[in-house]
Amino acid sequence: MTFKKHLINHNCTVKEALAKLDQLAADAILFVVDEDQKLIGSLTDGDVRRGLLKDMSINQKVIDFIQPNPKFIIKSDYSIKDLEKFRKANLKVIPVLNENHQLINVINFRFLKSYLPIDAIIMAGGRGTRLKPLTDNTPKPLLKVADKPIIEHNIDRLISYGIDDFWLSINYLGDQLIEYFKNGESKGVQIEYVTEDKPLGTVGAVRTIKNLQHDTVLITNSDILTNLDYEDFYQDFIQSDADLSVVTIPYEVLIPYAVLETEKERVKSFKEKPTYTYYSNGGIYLIRKELLNLIPENEFYNATDLMEELIKQSKNIKSYPLRGYWLDIGKHEDFKRAQEDYKHIKF
Repeated sequence: MTFKKHLINHNCTVKEALAKLDQLAADAILFVVDEDQKLIGSLTDGDVRRGLLKDMSINQKVIDFIQPNPKFIIKSDYSIKDLEKFRKANLKVIPVLNENHQLINVINFRFLKSYLPIDAIIMAGGRGTRLKPLTDNTPKPLLKVADKPIIEHNIDRLISYGIDDFWLSINYLGDQLIEYFKNGESKGVQIEYVTEDKPLGTVGAVRTIKNLQHDTVLITNSDILTNLDYEDFYQDFIQSDADLSVVTIPYEVLIPYAVLETEKERVKSFKEKPTYTYYSNGGIYLIRKELLNLIPENEFYNATDLMEELIKQSKNIKSYPLRGYWLDIGKHEDFKRAQEDYKHIKF
């Protein structure tokens, strides 16, 4: 269902509105707009009934029946706290406006887990050499896990958290990705493309994006299969006042012997068969938009290079240990494992 099914012009009659409300079924609410698509009010079955009880006619204009002050979100200026207020008020269908108060989207929390104020950049330009011959004629992001391409699993999960502004960084066989997703309209989102004329590392191409919509940017590899809770990741980023947050994958290493702590060959202490936990880079980042200016233009630059620069500048870099599933599909055995894991893990 496109969001336009929830829209009705203020000059339409209540009879026309009733037909639309009937089609919307459980999501029966209309948002009344003027000729410039500016939000005027909302209309439900209850509003119509109340009007009819006042001897108003179904042939009158909807403008006579509306609630004039509906709740809404300004796309460029809202927070998770705003969403929490809607949830507590049991509001499910919310209009999204631009800065001119024109209605540009309608979100439905019956289908969305959240509506995160994030731009998503997906790095999808690699050659996938270790997965040859599967990648001889197909870019790695379009290799299928179960019923759909790896990258589509990622995009669909991000969409479920309300992210609707996407950029795909492409290179090897990138035309196939453009042909598959086009402009994102079929998924109800906006997808734009950044083409690398030469390999620019894991974040080098990000520097060329000029029209990001939000202050927080998610950068992720396209070949990861995960059930990461993106809302919790984002909330942790905000609450930590982080400049950059990276998803980290915990690995436990069991030492089968006693480990001694020494100083100048003198034993200070020891631990019997200790277990140490180390954290590796999960390839998923949240970063403040303004810090992307640190990425050099048209140069090979990795996310780890950016992290090192931020550390030098004493910026707040946060580790977000993953509490769910994560798999980097880089080799044939990873690809095979992904097919099996997908059958048994909830994504």
